[in-house]
Amino acid sequence: EFIYENYGQPEDFQLKKTSSRKMEKGLKKILVIAAIILGAEFVWLFGVSPCIPFSVVNVKGFPGFEKDAILRFAGIGESASFVSLNAAAVEKKLEGHYLVESARVTKRFPDRLSISLEPRKAVTLSLVTITDGQMSRQIPVYIDKSGVVFQIGNGNDVPRNAPRVNLPVLSGIVIEQPSLGMRLPTAFVPLLEEFARLGNDAPHLMAAVSEIQVNRKPYDGFDLTLFPVHSPVRVQLGSNLSEETIRYALLVLDVLKQQNSQPGEIAFRSGISSYTVKEAPFVE
Repeated sequence: EFIYENYGQPEDFQLKKTSSRKMEKGLKKILVIAAIILGAEFVWLFGVSPCIPFSVVNVKGFPGFEKDAILRFAGIGESASFVSLNAAAVEKKLEGHYLVESARVTKRFPDRLSISLEPRKAVTLSLVTITDGQMSRQIPVYIDKSGVVFQIGNGNDVPRNAPRVNLPVLSGIVIEQPSLGMRLPTAFVPLLEEFARLGNDAPHLMAAVSEIQVNRKPYDGFDLTLFPVHSPVRVQLGSNLSEETIRYALLVLDVLKQQNSQPGEIAFRSGISSYTVKEAPFVE
């Protein structure tokens, strides 16, 4: 006996094999094309687009120093790109401008740039005498909390970042030839920082102060003399300027006014704990 088993026709097997090979080749072609496309995208995204000039440039400036002037000062031209621009170097350069307190430069991949500036704000002003030929006149010099002179005079051609109210005059300091960007000695910086703090935390107290005079000591440091807005009485504060001291000094002046007492000066010996009243000299 013969046993017959049907294993299929050889032609069918060959057809399936050929079809499988075609499918494999087609799949390989698709993968190659996909790889080429992805590679091109990768090259464009990370190789080409970062070298293309910024398409979006956002600049936050302030009156007197706005977008065009900022970009020009920072040296950012139309060809600047994500790759070519050094954000840290631009920040440092912008912060070197006498009007700028701080700068923040941010690059966003692949073609966005943001610049944000904070202007200097005056915490006090000093009056400087300027001689022009035979004429002399006083002009205000505006100073920020870091001791930087950033505005001279009140002309229409200068920035107006400084408020014109509630700024005490700082006298007793010598500014012979004021120039934009010059700095006061570092010894005055803590005092100016206190001006800034008081201006933020207790503006009503600073509004009651007309002038603060710096009196240099023979060897080191200085004392302060406060001149109130609504009283002719001087207040000697030593070197202690604080919200509590000013508040107490104004309270004492108010009490003396109610008592019809008009001393020429009040001297605080130890902060707000005690004071000495000095009568004004008698004039015939």
